[in-house]
Amino acid sequence: MIVGGMSDQPQPHLRPEHQLQHQPHPQPERQPQPERQPQPERQPQPERQPRPTPRTAPEVAQEAAEVRRFQGRFGLPGLVDVHTHFMPERVLRKVWEYFDGLGALTGGLEWPITYREEEDRRVARLREFGVRAFTAMLYPHKPGMAAWLNGWAVGFARRTPDCLHTATLFPEEGVHTYVQEAVEAGARVFKAHVQVGAYDPADELLDPAWGLLAEAGVPVVIHCGSGPAPGKHTGPEPIGRVLARHPRLPLIVAHMGMPEYEDFLGLAERYPQVRLDTTMAFTDFGESFAPFPRRALPRLAALGDRILLGTDFPNLPYPYVEQLYALERLGLGADWLRAVCHDNGARLFGLE
Repeated sequence: MIVGGMSDQPQPHLRPEHQLQHQPHPQPERQPQPERQPQPERQPQPERQPRPTPRTAPEVAQEAAEVRRFQGRFGLPGLVDVHTHFMPERVLRKVWEYFDGLGALTGGLEWPITYREEEDRRVARLREFGVRAFTAMLYPHKPGMAAWLNGWAVGFARRTPDCLHTATLFPEEGVHTYVQEAVEAGARVFKAHVQVGAYDPADELLDPAWGLLAEAGVPVVIHCGSGPAPGKHTGPEPIGRVLARHPRLPLIVAHMGMPEYEDFLGLAERYPQVRLDTTMAFTDFGESFAPFPRRALPRLAALGDRILLGTDFPNLPYPYVEQLYALERLGLGADWLRAVCHDNGARLFGLE
């Protein structure tokens, strides 16, 4: 996205060339004025739609206490959140502008950002919430961007030890090289965004990179479902072709694959290395446009060791704790909740 701006140009300094002396002269006779024609009625202007107002971030101590009470109820030593967003500030600001403008990929949903804060404040919030480990889900929307984002992520991981070193990729020449460099630099998780990137995950340019990640056992959080708005290559079929070629690729399907929940549960049932994250699923917001089918709850329960907590922090249109309450409301039991909110992620990333 390119945002243009206008700079104010200096205006020429205007001054009279000469002051003319006033010379009296006879006034002409006043001519009769034509009758004023009635003006057409002013048509009412359409109301301008208000821009979504960012929600005020909840008071830190109060919300942190709510999150920690949730952890206490279920004996959790903390949370492992596999779907949080950190990226270069100017890129993140553009993402927020896109949400503010109700961009097409938001599905026209009003999406006020709850945690519109500076980076250090956002990191501090997660720590106050008791999040033991989180990610920096960053993603390119065009060629030539992924390697630069990966370079930024190295620095962020160094200064933020509780962030799992995150990297990304895009179908382009050289992708195998920079993916290998990221893995060698210590990347522990990758992010792929099929909807925003508008690419086919089965693109042959990506095939060597998928093979490398499968061999290295590095998980990939991938937005490949068609929510909140479909893309050209979203849905289970394109990523299913990747898994057919690389069945050991450790994929984490973002947002539970919404709205194609049952199809993506099917992929997880077929491929032991496929997991799903809970980001926005089951919340009142998610249910308003992509309700989870109640008939699929037994399948969700059976996959309890491969469901991971994800939230989309900071790009949430509601408080962080709402994701936790939504999981609790499913009624799948304390063991399931402990596995999803902590144990599965801790085991996957070696935090135990």
